Amino acid sequence: MKDAINVGLLGLGTVGSGTARILQEQSGLLEQRTGVRIRLARICDKDITTSRGFPIPPEILTTDVRSLLDDPELDIFIELIGGIEPAKTFLLEAIQKGKHIVTANKALLATHGHEIFRAAAAHGVEVGFEASVGGGIPVLKAVKEGLVANRFHTVMGIMNGTANYILTRMTNEGMAFQDVLAEAQALGYAEADPTYDIEGIDTAHKLVIIATLAFGNLIEFSDVYTEGISRLSPLDVSFTKEFGYRIKLLAIARNTDDGLELRVHPTMIPSGHPLAQVDGAYNAFYLVGDSVGSVLLCGLGAGQMPTGSAVVADVVDIARNLAKGTIGRVPALGLPCDALIPLKKNPMDSLVGRYYFRFSAVNRPGVLARISGVLGDLGISIASVVQKGHGKEVSVPIVMLTHRANEARVRQALKEIDALDVISGKTMVIRIEDLQILGENV
Repeated sequence: MKDAINVGLLGLGTVGSGTARILQEQSGLLEQRTGVRIRLARICDKDITTSRGFPIPPEILTTDVRSLLDDPELDIFIELIGGIEPAKTFLLEAIQKGKHIVTANKALLATHGHEIFRAAAAHGVEVGFEASVGGGIPVLKAVKEGLVANRFHTVMGIMNGTANYILTRMTNEGMAFQDVLAEAQALGYAEADPTYDIEGIDTAHKLVIIATLAFGNLIEFSDVYTEGISRLSPLDVSFTKEFGYRIKLLAIARNTDDGLELRVHPTMIPSGHPLAQVDGAYNAFYLVGDSVGSVLLCGLGAGQMPTGSAVVADVVDIARNLAKGTIGRVPALGLPCDALIPLKKNPMDSLVGRYYFRFSAVNRPGVLARISGVLGDLGISIASVVQKGHGKEVSVPIVMLTHRANEARVRQALKEIDALDVISGKTMVIRIEDLQILGENV
């Protein structure tokens, strides 16, 4: 057995710095828990002069990635630079050279993951990617190992801390979306270009990864219906609270008789449900299995140390395997790549659920009847109606909650309603998940 497991780290940004710090400061603890020394042998980054706030031996710093890839003594290659290229090329080369890999790169795994996993399987190396979903929450390990005896009915979660922070401030403080976004950017919670976070793209990347593990399907990023939070207004948040709900940007994968639902969008959930109580930059995952029932995992979904913790957990898993001379004991995806089955997807148009509509209507008699007529013609039944505004206001909001309705019919109805001469502006629609407080029936 080797006296040390040598690790190379590519990327010394926020997560890379947290990973390096943990590997150095917790080296004694990690050796005690694994029975083998885990040695941070080399760190590569474009900037190796700026202080990261903790001491790094200068002799292990380099700007040359080849010194990691070409080192035959390097056992584990950690990629933390993000993006598609050159990260993909570096990971595939590391695999070809027999190095085990660890990455937090959810965008890469969601779009090119199958290529990476198959290459790793062909070369007999491990792939660790716990940090790609949920930051410091060990949700992928829970799905692959702790809950392996379950067929999953639902995998649902708040998977983006930036979006959740924005929605929390809008709910608790009544702030407008753009004002909270500017605040989040000033505090460093949101990127200068926040598109991936606020438009649901980052969340959809994560859903591809966790749904692949949970359901064993070949899932592509394009299979996920994706909608963001940028159109939400304080008015929608206020009405939602009146009805006893809270809005969250949810990722939802649900197994139905007609196939797998895969969707990301703003969602109204009952205010008493545990997911509704997850605020700020926290993430949460709500898993429903046929044996275990409902499970909720919650924690910090991003950040230097929480995500670094997840990266190091993958390193430790691989180090333990190497110390015992075993590889592939737990397949990267929870099952062999060849066992993944083609996706049978339940199309978004087939979705059946409840809906929130907010119409901006001209303040005159008969408007509500015209809206209700269109909905009735398409078989959409109204459960609740709230109309506010009076007097000389030109335009007033009309809010409706529906009974269960078909998505395709809802879209057709809204197309017809928005074309009416008594409607000003595009109707706001939010889907409702009426989750039971103590869990769903499976």
